[in-house]
Amino acid sequence: METTQEVGFKHNLKEFLDHFSDNKGAVFGLGLVMGFITLAILAPIIAPHSASEVFPGQLRLPPFWAEGGSMKFLLGTDDLGRDTFSRLIWGAQISLFVGVSIVFLSTLIGTALGLISGYFGGKVDIVIMRFIDILMAYPSILLAIIVVAVIGPGMVNAIIAVAIVGVPSFTRLIRANVLELKERQFVMAAKTFGASPWRIMLKEILPNCTAVLIVQTTLGLSEGILSTAALGFLGLGVQAPTPEWGIMLSDARPYIESSPWLVTLPGLCILAVVLGLNLFGDGLRDALDPKLKR
Repeated sequence: METTQEVGFKHNLKEFLDHFSDNKGAVFGLGLVMGFITLAILAPIIAPHSASEVFPGQLRLPPFWAEGGSMKFLLGTDDLGRDTFSRLIWGAQISLFVGVSIVFLSTLIGTALGLISGYFGGKVDIVIMRFIDILMAYPSILLAIIVVAVIGPGMVNAIIAVAIVGVPSFTRLIRANVLELKERQFVMAAKTFGASPWRIMLKEILPNCTAVLIVQTTLGLSEGILSTAALGFLGLGVQAPTPEWGIMLSDARPYIESSPWLVTLPGLCILAVVLGLNLFGDGLRDALDPKLKR
């Protein structure tokens, strides 16, 4: 015999899958995201060459379908003679790793600040939210540039900088949910039975914020990848010769007229993965929020 909780979980899961599958844009976005995840995981198998392998005399070859192209280099070579197709595949691995790291840090810090601010209120709430207001006063990319300028360029520093930029959105989202949930009866009951504030926040309130956290995490992942690519393009993020899409764009700038594919291909990769994550995140929001279900 199935318990009431098991029956309710299966019903909710079926309802979620039905609503999500009805959203064609979300399904398409999920397909794009899974495609890039597969490329990133299977990069050592799929990539025909190493990302840093240089082929002398094979500079800026066009893709195989263009005149002068070669099947050995499906998407041509860059200005140093490295295989563009291989670098794009390895770049997917770098970009997704950086994006996941950024979202993990942003979620961890932002959720903790949101829980503390919303639950305790008073002076604690004022101090935390004024700090968040200061961070939000700057455009996101400008704030990331300022942080990187202070701590220095590099992959780890770029992750820290973009993660700091993402903290305010998580903090404000969780705080708003905590302000609503802490007045609910189940929280009042936990207080009556003598539960500590930390137990209430972690055991009673946080699990009820899971749905909004999942959606914000998905959208934050796309913002993290885009901001990291922007920092790489400016020379402040991941450093060469790492095959990161932003660096590939920056390296291809001098050849935008003579070899336009060097700019187009990494740009399309950034566009596709960000579009996929945004469509997927919108679909999750529609399927998880009862107010938005059609």
